[in-house]
Order: sequence, then structure tokens, then C-alpha cells
Amino acid sequence: MVTSADHPQNLQEKIIFFAIICTWYLWLVGGLYIAGPVIGVTLIAIVVAHYFLAPSLPKEQQIKAPNLLIWSWILGMFALLIILWIGHSNYKLGTAATIKSSIGWAKGWALLAMFILAGAVLPIRSEIIYRAICRLSKYSLIILPIFLIAPYIGLPQTLWVSPLKIIGGSGNEYFAATLYTIEPGVGTARWQFFAPWSPAAGMIALIHFLCALEEKDIKWKVIGLVASLAIMLLSQSRLAIVALVVIWPFAFAASQASRPYLWFMALPILLLLGWFAIDIINFVDSLIQSFSGARADSSRVRAALGRIAIERWQNEAYWFGHAVVERGPHLVEYMPIGSHHSWFGLLFVKGITGFFALAVPLFMSFLYLIYNAHKYHQSRLALAMLTLLILYSFGENLEILAYLYWPALILIGKGLMPKA
Repeated sequence: MVTSADHPQNLQEKIIFFAIICTWYLWLVGGLYIAGPVIGVTLIAIVVAHYFLAPSLPKEQQIKAPNLLIWSWILGMFALLIILWIGHSNYKLGTAATIKSSIGWAKGWALLAMFILAGAVLPIRSEIIYRAICRLSKYSLIILPIFLIAPYIGLPQTLWVSPLKIIGGSGNEYFAATLYTIEPGVGTARWQFFAPWSPAAGMIALIHFLCALEEKDIKWKVIGLVASLAIMLLSQSRLAIVALVVIWPFAFAASQASRPYLWFMALPILLLLGWFAIDIINFVDSLIQSFSGARADSSRVRAALGRIAIERWQNEAYWFGHAVVERGPHLVEYMPIGSHHSWFGLLFVKGITGFFALAVPLFMSFLYLIYNAHKYHQSRLALAMLTLLILYSFGENLEILAYLYWPALILIGKGLMPKA
């Protein structure tokens, strides 16, 4: 029996489907930052219930145990909590600070393991996620004109900051209904939609674009692609544009790697690349310079944040980091040290042990998905999503945005335990 992608078949599919299509409502009330962890905990509760009730469930409703890769994510994210406690102990930060940081871990790094585990073992159809994102895209297109005209008709940049901020405990940007921002030094409008900042909107739009490509219904596919591209371009995210032209072709090539014709097609391309290597290197170098120069102040601050993070990590807290985020000096506009970069952030806050706690499951998963991309369609899409996270790990702090990109984590989990 063929089931519709518009009709969730079980509790977890209903939670995922309605959470995605209600994104704009959650944004308006400032509930997105809270909804992500709540959904993650609920899905894990369903996983635990399935295992607990397994003997009494019909065979078709029983779920498999996590494989080695899923366990690597669970253990890696749990290791980050242990490292956090060690760092707090080393610096004698006190019980209150330790509890606060542990809650931060539960709302960030823990979500990676939760959603990947849920996607791997629970019966969740990928089609439900694709359709829900395309339906969300329809709402995005409907309200998009309001965002576009807001800067020109005198509407405020931020409509309001939700009182739910008291529950979340993070910055205002996670709970604010922001229509647009003004780019410093340029004076032009820039949009972030339901993300906390514009580059994050580009990241989420790219995830939605990859999901829309998988939608079978042509009407919903077009709606999803158009809305995703519009948000991506209006966010003016440089990394999103670069990732757009890299990720899907890479995943597709990996899925075709076992076919001889691909190698015969690649041979003349490789020969041409070798012949014009010097010209290509010069061209890439000019692109990098243009990329950095597009927002010179932003690039300068990011580079300085990275240098400070590396220097202080090496000299002050090599193994377990500084345990907490610290504000940088005036040179970096008082931004947190290690922000805008997952790896610098991990080294500064959790040291070399924290670095490997993420790097090991990420690297293992990447190799597995490359190997299986030609066997399973689920693994090919998961490879695209994981590649996206790897690229964005050099421009964002992955744990901070997990509450938004959790559908990608579910799809990664499905790719790590593909069903034939």
C-alpha cells in the first residue's frame, strides 16, 4: 500500500511533520530555540519506549539496535559533557556554572546524537521530511513580500523579543521576530528569516534545497526549490552559495563512483586540470580574495577570532580547554572567542580532547557514506547533508544551530543505517 507524504503514519512522523510546517508560527512566538530540544528528547523517549516494549511489540514494529557509527556519535557527544565537567573542575568554576554549561550541552551537542539516533532506528519516512519542508516553503513564499518591503516602508527591524527568552537563557537573537537587519558599513538590508542571523538562514535554506530536490511531486518540488533559493540569495550568505555548487555534485559523483563510465569521463577533465593547473590556481586564489573582500570587516574579525582561540588554547588549556566561552577584545568587536568556527570553538572551550570527540564520529561517518553512496539513496542524501555540516563547521558553531537543522541530522542517521 502506497502511503502519502502528506499523511504521517506514526507518532514520530507526526511530531516531525507538524514541527516543520509550524516553523513560522514557532518563530513568531520565539519558540524555535525551545522546540528543537523538546523534539529531540521526545524522539529519544520514543526510542527508549520501543526498546523497553520490544518483547510485546509485533516483529514489524520492533527497531534495530544502533550500529557502531551511531554509537560513535552517542559516545562522542557524551564525551564532550565529561570534558566539559573536567574543564570546569580544572578552573574551579563552581556548581552553578557547571549546571548552566551542562544545560547548554543538552541544548547543543547532545541534539546531534539524539536526532542521528532517532533517524537511524525509528521508522521515519524521508518523504515526510521532504513534503513538510516543501509545505513550509509555500508559507515562506506567501510571507516573503512582507520581509522584502519591510525596510522600505519603515517597519521596525525587530518586531519583538519573546518572553520565552527566560526559559531558553540565550541571547535575544534566538527569540526575536526579526524582519531584516542593516549591513554595517554598507547600509543595505539583509534578511535572516527564522534563523538567528543571516548566514544561518543560508545554511537552513541549503538543507531545504537538498530536500526539495528529493521531492517526487513536481508542484511541491518547484515550490521548495524556489523558496529555498530565494531565502539563500536574500540571506547574502557567501558560504551558502559556495556550498550550493559543491555539495550536490559531490554527493552525486560519490553515488556513481562504481560506474566505469564516470572514470572515463573524468580522465580528460583531470588531464585538462593538470595542463592548466597554474591558471586554475591563480583563478581560485582570486576567487578567495574576492570572497574575503566581499565583507572585509567580517573576514578580518573571523580571522582574528581564530588566531586568538588557537594561541590561547595552545598556551593555556591544551587538553580540556577553558570550559566556558569568553568574550574577545575590542579587536574582534567583543565577540566570543572561537565563535564562527566549530573547530576553533572546540579547541578553545574543550581542548584537543573535545576536538577529537567530534572529529572521530564525523570522519568515520563521512568515510562510510562515501563508501555506501552508490548502494543506497539514503546514504547519498546523508552524504550531502554531512558534507554541508563539515563545510559549515568552518563558518559556524554547529552546536548552536542544531535546534534548526535537526531534520538534516535525522536524514544523516537514516543514511548511517540505511534500509535496503
